[in-house]
Amino acid sequence: MQYLDRHLTELAIDEAYTNPADPSSTSSPAEATNGSGGLNAANLHKYLTRLLYARRNKFDPLWNHLLVAGLDGDGAPYLASADLRGTAFSSPSLATGFGAMLAQPILRRSAATEEQAAALDRDAAVELVRECMKVLFYRDARSMDRYSLAVVTKEGVEISGDEKLEKQSWAFADRIKGYGTQTV
Repeated sequence: MQYLDRHLTELAIDEAYTNPADPSSTSSPAEATNGSGGLNAANLHKYLTRLLYARRNKFDPLWNHLLVAGLDGDGAPYLASADLRGTAFSSPSLATGFGAMLAQPILRRSAATEEQAAALDRDAAVELVRECMKVLFYRDARSMDRYSLAVVTKEGVEISGDEKLEKQSWAFADRIKGYGTQTV
């Protein structure tokens, strides 16, 4: 991640010097970089995809699976993925790692299409992510029950760093058979 952090910091500095924001034309730095040539989520995703693909071609891949969330050049929500091979795609809902297998079906129930994802309000989307985190914790109970949650809107990014799983119930556990040592 240090390699990516260094490249992204350098990209942001280059972007700031190449396209300085005119204070009279925009009200915020986010609006200044929202133009089609500016540094927005769609352009950042393209850059990261090419960076990962170039490293793959050098037989020195970066072992990361990245999700890019934000706004594209038109101010529309943008969510896309890039993996260590440089494979890129966009979808209304995305997850990486274990979440790609277990949380993605839950996300697709509520946001299978772009229209369904756009119809979700903030509270419903956050509750959906919390449900996914609960399912993931039940499957890998050795992990911590704390996580960070980021919400990306046109107003900016809101990160809550200390979310805790609520309403956990292990009542179903005594009915599970087939794992570990069995005594009958």
